Amino acid sequence: MKQRRWPYTAVLVLLAVVIISIVSRNPSEPIKIGVLHSLSGTMAFSESSVVDATLLAIEEINARGGLLGRPLEAIVSDGRSDWQVFARQAEALIRDEGVQVIFGCWTSACRKTVKPVFEAYNHLLIYPVQYEGLEASPNIVYTGAAPNQQIIPAVRWGIENLGRRVFLVGSDYVFPRTANEIIRRQVQALEGEIVGEAYLLLGDTAVQPIIETIIQTQPDFILNTINGDSNIAFFDGLRAANIRSEDIPTLSFSIAEPELQTLTLDNVVGDYAAWTYFQSIDRPENQAFVERFHARYGEDRVISDPMEAAYFGVYLWSQAVTDAGDTHPQVVRRAMHRQSFNAPQGVVYVDPQTQHVWKTVLVGQIGADGQFKVVWSSVNPVRPLPYLAAYRTQGEWDAFLHNLYMGWGQRWANPGTEVE
Repeated sequence: MKQRRWPYTAVLVLLAVVIISIVSRNPSEPIKIGVLHSLSGTMAFSESSVVDATLLAIEEINARGGLLGRPLEAIVSDGRSDWQVFARQAEALIRDEGVQVIFGCWTSACRKTVKPVFEAYNHLLIYPVQYEGLEASPNIVYTGAAPNQQIIPAVRWGIENLGRRVFLVGSDYVFPRTANEIIRRQVQALEGEIVGEAYLLLGDTAVQPIIETIIQTQPDFILNTINGDSNIAFFDGLRAANIRSEDIPTLSFSIAEPELQTLTLDNVVGDYAAWTYFQSIDRPENQAFVERFHARYGEDRVISDPMEAAYFGVYLWSQAVTDAGDTHPQVVRRAMHRQSFNAPQGVVYVDPQTQHVWKTVLVGQIGADGQFKVVWSSVNPVRPLPYLAAYRTQGEWDAFLHNLYMGWGQRWANPGTEVE
């Protein structure tokens, strides 16, 4: 039998593949990682700290020898608190910088605007912030809380402990609008009452009409989904009107330890927030994490839920890279489904069906030390449920989101101008 000989071109192709494989695994070649958050604009004071936590995890992994024998190289981009800028920066990180993953985004307006970019490039985003749910993309791993891991249990706790008359206030974009639609239906189911609802544009400080409405309606408590530095004006306005936390407490979904440092602390002591992590959690793993963060960035720095979620998100990704033996986003994404990690908050698990994370829910009260005292806990990790079928079908929720998007001129936030 005559021995089969490979065509000359096939040999060249095989040789090229081998060479590329060797080069791609060159120990001197860093693994590029994108970090995409707002370092300027209204969201900067929340997001810049998330960058620090992300970089801390990257530095720790590098100190242990990197991944696959290669160092990690973080490329940080500023989204400038503008969702369209986020989309452009995400594409530049993928196309021009060749990053293997991006850690980033805060507001849902940003995440929804960049989502088509990641899906078009079949890439991978690790998203660290609690959000309104109603989404599950194969190109996103959500390390923040789904609605049933923050909004739903917090509203029930508020109704049971603070009263049944509720006032809703939020920023005018997709997260607060959707969160308040969920809250409205839950409050009705719990036989409570929504006595008022108001919104601010992102970055807006014109809070006086909202304060006057709160005075008129006299709710038992306020559910707050304001994001960014508009919170400063809101809480200043409440206290200037002599609305104290002991009279009408506020339960917030986007105020954590770093945000407290930008507020007048006396204006918020006694109010509440719902998260899945507080810096005050009494666990050896958390105490060690806080010590490492302070050693890197200073004793005066504080740590929030999105920061911790960003931190352990890097470790979940690094474990997936190690398991897969590869950094390619599609390969790593599949390996993410098998990951768990003993995070500062406790053990977290990636849910393979939704690519969200099992997390323990907490409600904390703000103390005079700028930290949160846990007043309620789910005790065990809660399975993420991004779609809440009890309140609407998935088709109805999709229609709700579509109407918001079209109503804002095919944007995920109110642009603040007349939309044709």
